[in-house]
Amino acid sequence: MAARPRLCDRYRRFLPITDATPRLTLGEGFTPLVAAPRLGARIGVANLHLKLEGMNPTGSFKDRGMVVAVSKAIEAGATSIICASTGNTSASAAAYGAAAGIEVAVVLPKGAIALGKLLQALIAGAKVVAVDGNFDDALRVVRSMTAASGSRATLVNSVNPHRIAGQKTAAYEICDDLGRAPDVLAIPVGNAGNITAYWAGFTDYAMAGIVETRPRMHGFQAAGAAPIVEGHPIDDPHTIATAIKIGNPATWAGAVAARDESRGSIDAVTDDEILTAYRNIAEFEGVFCEPSSAASVAGVAKAAASGAIGRDELVVAILTGNGLKDPDTAERTVAGRIVESDASEAGVLKALDW
Repeated sequence: MAARPRLCDRYRRFLPITDATPRLTLGEGFTPLVAAPRLGARIGVANLHLKLEGMNPTGSFKDRGMVVAVSKAIEAGATSIICASTGNTSASAAAYGAAAGIEVAVVLPKGAIALGKLLQALIAGAKVVAVDGNFDDALRVVRSMTAASGSRATLVNSVNPHRIAGQKTAAYEICDDLGRAPDVLAIPVGNAGNITAYWAGFTDYAMAGIVETRPRMHGFQAAGAAPIVEGHPIDDPHTIATAIKIGNPATWAGAVAARDESRGSIDAVTDDEILTAYRNIAEFEGVFCEPSSAASVAGVAKAAASGAIGRDELVVAILTGNGLKDPDTAERTVAGRIVESDASEAGVLKALDW
C-alpha cells in the first residue's frame, strides 16, 4: 500500500512550492467528507455532506494555510512568526512554529479566546500577549509591527497570501472525493480568508478542466458580528461563535468577490440558530464541532427554509474546527444532563427510565 502523500506534494501544481521550500508537515489535510443524511432530513436538504476540518492536526482548518505560510517564511530566512488570533490561528502557528524550530508570537484579545485554543498556543511554547481590545485591534497592531522592511517576524495571518494558497486545498479535496464540485458550498465567515480560498480552489480546478462547474458560495456570519452583511465594520462585535467574532474582515473584498462571482450569498445567523445547529450536528450525526463551525449548518437550514438552497442540491457544509476547542460552551449546553444513581442495576434502570 502506498504511503499517503504530503498535502503540499499532492497539490504542488497549485501551490507556491519550490524545491527550496522546506518539507514541513504535521499531517495536515485529507480530512473526511461525510454524508449527513439524518441531519439533512431534519433541515430539508436531501444530499448534505460535512467537511470535517476539525480533523486537522491542531483541530482546525488553519493548518492547511499555516503549513504553507510557515514553510515559505523559513524559505525566505525568517526565524520568527507572529499572528493576531481569535484562537485557532494561534494554535496552528504555535504548532507549526514549534515543528520548524522558530519563535512564535501571538497577540490575542484579552478574555475573548476559548480555553482549548489558548492552551494549545501556550503548551507549544508561543509567546502570548493579550491586548485590551478586540481581534481587529490585535490585527492592526501586528500588521503595523510587520509592515516595515526588516521586521523581526513574518506575519502569518490570512493577509499572508501563502495562507490563502494552502487553504485552497480543501476545495480540491472536496472535488476529488465527490468526483465533481458541489452545487452549494456553505461556510462560516469571520476574517473571510477561508471563503476566499475555497472559491479560488474551485476556480483552479475548473480552469484546469478537473471539474466542469463551480458551486454557489454561501457564507454565514454571526448576527452580532456581521460586517459584510451590514455593509460596514462593526466596532464591538459580539457572538458566542468566538472564531468568527470579527468586526472588520481583512479579506472582505475576497469574500464579496466569491459571493458575487459564484452567484451566492453572505447572510447572518443568530447565536440561537448557531447553537441549535451545534447540538443537531452532534445529536444527528455524531460530529462534535466548535460553535463557529455550526454557522455553516445553521445557514444551510435557514437558506433551505427560504428556498435559497434546493432540497435536492448537493450541499457541502464546512465544519471549520473541533468541538474540544471550546469546552466551556459544550459544558453549558449539556448542563444538567447527568443523572446520578446508586451502584446497582435497579438504580441505573430507574435513572435511565428503562
